[in-house]
Amino acid sequence: MEPKTFGFIGVGRMGGLMSARLLDKGHKLVVYDVADAAVSALEEKGAQRAGSAAEVADKADTVFLSLPNPEIVQRAALQTGGVIEGARAKRVVDFSTIGPRTASLVAKGLAVRDIVYVDAPVSGGLKGAREGTLAVMVACAKNIYVELEPILRIFGKPFHLGESAGQAQTMKLANNLLAAAAMALTSEAMVMGVKAGLNPKVMLDVLNAGSGRNSASQDKFPKSVLPGTFDFGFATGLSYKDVRLCIDEAEALGVPMVCGAAVRQMLAVTNAMYGADSDFTSMCKVVESWAGVEVRG
Repeated sequence: MEPKTFGFIGVGRMGGLMSARLLDKGHKLVVYDVADAAVSALEEKGAQRAGSAAEVADKADTVFLSLPNPEIVQRAALQTGGVIEGARAKRVVDFSTIGPRTASLVAKGLAVRDIVYVDAPVSGGLKGAREGTLAVMVACAKNIYVELEPILRIFGKPFHLGESAGQAQTMKLANNLLAAAAMALTSEAMVMGVKAGLNPKVMLDVLNAGSGRNSASQDKFPKSVLPGTFDFGFATGLSYKDVRLCIDEAEALGVPMVCGAAVRQMLAVTNAMYGADSDFTSMCKVVESWAGVEVRG
């Protein structure tokens, strides 16, 4: 692929790793973030610093977003100093998780300036961002997807989910609800077993050889709970935000989420006890604290 100049707005934990992959592939990169240290780290690798989202959109045809919530995406895309004021940008590829209604709103706002919005949330965590193995969920016109697919493969495996902004967001919310549910329920099952005298390492071996295996038992518990590090790389506050968006969307569609509401409540408690910046594997610490045992190996 011929080297191109891309813009990247939001170069924190995920965005920083993803933008570094563009640099590693020889592309030029213009970056903006409110966190100076995040931008400086990419400058050392050859990126160009911009003073605003609009300045990024002045210097690149395709601008990527990786931002933490719907409000910040709207501000970066549509408000004063945002992408909408840039002179060059033709496409905005949004890796953020913001829910389908905000995605539709941003798409309509950018369309006024003939800027195409590509709904493209990702899943796979920091490891996936670092190694280029993310699942990239994409909703946009098919011809735009075909054009973008080679660059999206730098980040992982793209999936075209439809042509309407918001369809990829719905897929992402479904994914993150299941990831949080797996963490919450595996925490309860593991704490119960440990309190009854079972060895947590053996418990995981059995679960992962049987029908109870899931993303938490296979990945999060061995890496972050048994060692007691609680550092898987996904913040409680972000997980809580995603599950809340999911429940809100389900309610708007008339879909009951009885179990989803319980997962949302568990994340609310974890958020209150350990803070939004804690790792979402801290859900297990909540159950441990109530039960008076620790799941360690």
